[in-house]
Amino acid sequence: MTTNGTGAPAARVANLTKTYGTGDALVTALDDVTLDLANGEFTAVMGPSGSGKSTLMHCCAALDTADSGQVYVGEHELSGMKDKQLTQLRRDEIGFIFQSFNLVPTLTAEENITLPLAIAGRKPEQEWYRRVIDAVDLEDRLTHKPNQLSGGQQQRVAVARALVSQPRIVFADEPTGNLDSHSGAEVLTLLRRSVDDYGQTIVMVTHDPVAAAYADRVVFLADGRIVDDLREPDRESVIQKLTEVSARVDPAPPTEV
Repeated sequence: MTTNGTGAPAARVANLTKTYGTGDALVTALDDVTLDLANGEFTAVMGPSGSGKSTLMHCCAALDTADSGQVYVGEHELSGMKDKQLTQLRRDEIGFIFQSFNLVPTLTAEENITLPLAIAGRKPEQEWYRRVIDAVDLEDRLTHKPNQLSGGQQQRVAVARALVSQPRIVFADEPTGNLDSHSGAEVLTLLRRSVDDYGQTIVMVTHDPVAAAYADRVVFLADGRIVDDLREPDRESVIQKLTEVSARVDPAPPTEV
């Protein structure tokens, strides 16, 4: 897959450290992590459970704060921003896609898609809105409520909601985790298209090598550190890297003689 990344990164972290708990219960979720997330690129973040991948995404998306280090979204350094500024940043420059869809059950698909803009007192840019609706193929489902949609359709609503405000970067946390393989492939193809056709920047946390193979780049974490980086992945190369990473985390016991 070709890489669209150009210019300054859409987001970056420098020497990021995040811990939870104290004393014997202290857990280091991120351990001095430095990473650039290229503009116009699809990055997947993978690693064993507890490796820090969700914590990394939450810190980058201004949903959590680190103990030390810096997080930049575009030119904004998050630690220097007040709560109101962070709220505006999340609203205007960051899109979110979650495993559980997070749709409002009483709203139609169209109302869910435009909800973040409505909260901000803005209307969607009509040409872009039509392109997004066409991309997610929901024209005939816009008046339906979430309980009238399949899981794949609900996640496509969530993707449209993330894209419609034209954010600088979209963070996707296991976006296909609740979907069957066919619906998951539809959502991943849509994310891939949003990068290739519209220059969107996407960062996706996933456990699935098939999902990761849609990305331009896969970053591997273990024990809170970046331990590997793969370009132009396919399913087999991702599985091989995951096996290598898991072996570092849980090395085989010595053979008894």
